[in-house]
Amino acid sequence: MNPLTLNRKKRSIPRWVGHSCRAIGLINLLVLPLIALAATLFSAIPSRAEVSSFQTQQMTLDDVKSGSLLLQGTAPGHYVEATRVATDVDIVVSGPTARTRITQIFTNPSNDWVEAVYAYPLPEDSAVHGLKMVVGKRVIMGEIKERLEAKAIYDNAKAVGQKASLVEAARPNLFTNSLANIGPHEQVVIQIDLQEPVRLSNDVFSLRVPLVVAPRYNPAPVTQSADVSANSNGWSVVLDPVPDREKITSPVLDRRINAPVNPVSIKVRLQAGFNLDEVKSHFHSVKTETINAQTRTITLLDGTHADRDFELTWRPKDSKVPAVGLFREHVGDEDYAIAYVTPPVIQQQKDARPREIVFVIDNSGSMGGPSMDQAKASLDYALSRLKPADHFNIIRFDDTMNLLFVDTVKADARNVSVAREFVGSLQASGGTEMLEPLRAALNDPRPADQSFVRQIVFLTDGAVGNEQQLLDTIAAKLGRSRVFMVGIGSAPNSYLMNRAAELGRGSFTFIGSGEQVNDRMRDLFVKLENPVVTNLVATFSSGNGDMTPSPLPDLYQGEPLVIAAKLGSLSGVLTVKGTIGRQPWELTVPVANAATGEGLSKLWARRRISDAEVENTLGISGIDETNKRILKLALDHGLVTRLTSLVAVDKTPSRTQEQPLTRSDVPLNLPAGWDFDKVFGEHADRKADIDIQNIKQIALNKASEVAGDVQGQLPLPQTATDAELRMLGGLLLLLASAGLFLNRKFGRKSS
Repeated sequence: MNPLTLNRKKRSIPRWVGHSCRAIGLINLLVLPLIALAATLFSAIPSRAEVSSFQTQQMTLDDVKSGSLLLQGTAPGHYVEATRVATDVDIVVSGPTARTRITQIFTNPSNDWVEAVYAYPLPEDSAVHGLKMVVGKRVIMGEIKERLEAKAIYDNAKAVGQKASLVEAARPNLFTNSLANIGPHEQVVIQIDLQEPVRLSNDVFSLRVPLVVAPRYNPAPVTQSADVSANSNGWSVVLDPVPDREKITSPVLDRRINAPVNPVSIKVRLQAGFNLDEVKSHFHSVKTETINAQTRTITLLDGTHADRDFELTWRPKDSKVPAVGLFREHVGDEDYAIAYVTPPVIQQQKDARPREIVFVIDNSGSMGGPSMDQAKASLDYALSRLKPADHFNIIRFDDTMNLLFVDTVKADARNVSVAREFVGSLQASGGTEMLEPLRAALNDPRPADQSFVRQIVFLTDGAVGNEQQLLDTIAAKLGRSRVFMVGIGSAPNSYLMNRAAELGRGSFTFIGSGEQVNDRMRDLFVKLENPVVTNLVATFSSGNGDMTPSPLPDLYQGEPLVIAAKLGSLSGVLTVKGTIGRQPWELTVPVANAATGEGLSKLWARRRISDAEVENTLGISGIDETNKRILKLALDHGLVTRLTSLVAVDKTPSRTQEQPLTRSDVPLNLPAGWDFDKVFGEHADRKADIDIQNIKQIALNKASEVAGDVQGQLPLPQTATDAELRMLGGLLLLLASAGLFLNRKFGRKSS
């Protein structure tokens, strides 16, 4: 027998193996394209948030330690640890103003040269005016420049290897700090100086320090209009509601994977100017030291990270705030003054008209956890305060919305019962499409009806990027309504709250914990139910006062009128007149007796800049005139605005051109109480949760019948989830895994 033939017989392959091989070939034919398709899909899937480009996938590397965060380096497979930042906040409160110095320490633990970009919040009415960069023993002072000029200076310094820092205002309450050419294992210290006014409401002074930028929901661009002019060539104009979405988007850490970053320390030296009673930190543990009857030192305890806002309140010893405060400052050739005037509470007949209230509640993903509980409890309290003659409706929204009733209905027991069931059923999920519910609330079927006082109460964290679009809507559609904003959660968007209330002739309220719900909603309803101080006019007898705000707003009970002015001389008297209910009221204050204050000139300029923005929103002034006013005020007073920036450059190059530069977006903590999955990824079948007919049926079991009807669910843009794509990718990977398993199994049998 031929040896070759014998050898073939000894190594003959069973028939089932041949079939298996053919099956494996078929599996490979199907599986390999599936693997490629799955890889393509997953490479195209955005991360759980637009704000995070280096989350889970890089945490699977063998050398990753718990709590560390890696960035892709300059070479494939090369990673560097993210730049960390520590923050120290030092505040001196002197009467009506607070002077703050924020010190940030940027550290580069890698062997690469990096550019750090850090987004951080500041009070929306703060005047940011100083920048200092410390590198080793070198101190570089920042300068205010026009925004484009400052950016060019920074980019040039970055390109030639010089250390540089650039502070820009993305929003009045959201700033970015870019820091170029941080060397390997190098530490750079940045100091930022700002001034802000303290708040006074219902005999309580307060100071709020934003410590974390809440992730913003940025609505997708939509085509809103078409430019059909001769120069447009007939193409439609796509208007992006968030034109700077990249600048306000920062990486956000998932606390389940990463340890908190951005440790923070705060020290407040409180010099109230009157004898102090209670001084309270609402959300943080602090150590309080009494210096004298009017002075306290408040220090944040160690171990705190920037994941919620810091709020401090204080009261006078006799529980009654002085009715008038007047402070002055001399800068250059000018005098500046700030006046706090609290109108008296006059016993009078209340407005007998019933109220028509539209409640709007945000149940989007960012409201998950404690925020949703606070919002629901606040709205439930508000419903309990309605009177039978009042009319009301409720709008809830995420990236869809519902109106509970087609129109406002009587606040009788049956309808209120339905409403409370509806509110109790809400769950947080989805995106934050705020524009359509705002339009629905402002839609007034009876604009000429003066038999009701029409009010809108809007409960939200305001975590959106299209603030200007919302403010423009309020300015255009307000009519007879008044808008009251209720900011919910550990890091609400205070800029949106304040400006919306200002344009809406209402007020704003912050609720940061469940313990604050009853007290602060009670204060809000005192404002809703009592007459406002209207027709306010302030004049200086010397006739040379450049005052702000202008015109003066209406006031609610317990709110002071705050006037900032630039004066030619500190002489004569300040006269304030107004109407409380139906009674005239007048107050005169000698200007020469004003106490000395600090930072008043910058606060006046900052408020004047806000006036210019409001006038532009209201259509009183055009954008060119507005920009000219803002730029002059900012350059004259050295302030960071949307048109000006602070830039500091070390003239000595520290990085050679041969050494590459890696960009590092400094990550932020998720605000306390927020659910990462609710905001960035997992979306339950929330549509089934909002079943108004079922809610009505439940309420019918408690009441005989329910008046009113329900408007159907309105679909809005679905831009907050990639669940379907991920499910498809997961299915493809499961099929691929099955194919590889069969391949290995049959491969072993055939060998």
